[in-house]
Amino acid sequence: MASNPPAPTAPFVPSQRQPEVYGYAGRRTDEGPWEEWNPTEESLAPVRGRHRVAKQRGGGLARSSTVLGVGVIAAVGAGGMASANTGKPPVSISLPDLPSSVDSLLGDGAGHHATQTALSSVTTATATDADSSSDAGEALRSRIIAQAEQQRTQIDVRATAKAVAAADKAVSDAEAKAEKAAATQAADAKEKAQAAEKAQAEQKRLAALAKQYTLPVVSYTITGTFGQAGSMWASGYHTGLDFAAPTGTLIKAVHSGTVTEAGWAGSYGYRTILTLDDGTELWFCHQSSIGVKVGQKVATGDVIGRVGATGNVTGPHLHLEVHPGGQATGIDPMTWLRGKGLNP
Repeated sequence: MASNPPAPTAPFVPSQRQPEVYGYAGRRTDEGPWEEWNPTEESLAPVRGRHRVAKQRGGGLARSSTVLGVGVIAAVGAGGMASANTGKPPVSISLPDLPSSVDSLLGDGAGHHATQTALSSVTTATATDADSSSDAGEALRSRIIAQAEQQRTQIDVRATAKAVAAADKAVSDAEAKAEKAAATQAADAKEKAQAAEKAQAEQKRLAALAKQYTLPVVSYTITGTFGQAGSMWASGYHTGLDFAAPTGTLIKAVHSGTVTEAGWAGSYGYRTILTLDDGTELWFCHQSSIGVKVGQKVATGDVIGRVGATGNVTGPHLHLEVHPGGQATGIDPMTWLRGKGLNP
């Protein structure tokens, strides 16, 4: 005989729950049982006033806590960057304690864990940003010091280069000055050497001429020079060189030549004119006697007459005149004789 299967158990209905006794004689209406109540947007009345809470959807509080932590981290990071950029110490951030209601709502769930994670992240980020700010400040300080050292080095290099250039210029100027002085000294020495050589050559020439020329009188006194002014001379000045000597003193030919005149010449007394090979005429005046004839050739040192006091004189002497090329106007006999190596 077939048996019928057992009837299924009816589902649990709270309203059909058996009454229970909770320490009272009967069940009280405020002791349950209760149904699980899930508040919704429609079942919650909006909170008005200052402490209005934003609308939440499942898990919203935990997400808000996480967003709060991320925002705090970003703010702390920005604060740390600002501190690093401005060189100021990082500003510490303190978070207020959460209300007990929020803590009770969070409990030990995901929201509480997110909040703790956010706070831990904020603390870690703050410490990290502080370290980063310190490192950034130290790096900035090191960079500034390095730049200052580089600038100081550049200044020292420029100063050294300037000093070296000045020293080189001073050395160059000194060398140029020394070279110029040496060149001047060399030129002076060369000029002096040339002058000395020239003087020696002139002395040699005069010495050679002195062998060809001689003074007309051996023992004498110079009593009148060329150019002296006075009324005793018809021209108003003395035209020759006077060798005062006793009457009869020998007169010699100064240089070799030809006698072109010999005789009386008025105020010159007895005069002999000796014409040299170059055409220069030598006049020997105021002689007491003449010892040569016109056209006679004489050599240097030959006797041509004697000292006297004939003509316009104040005493016995030889009046010598020099006329280059036979010209009427004579030149200074003293200069001419010295040019021939003689020193009257």
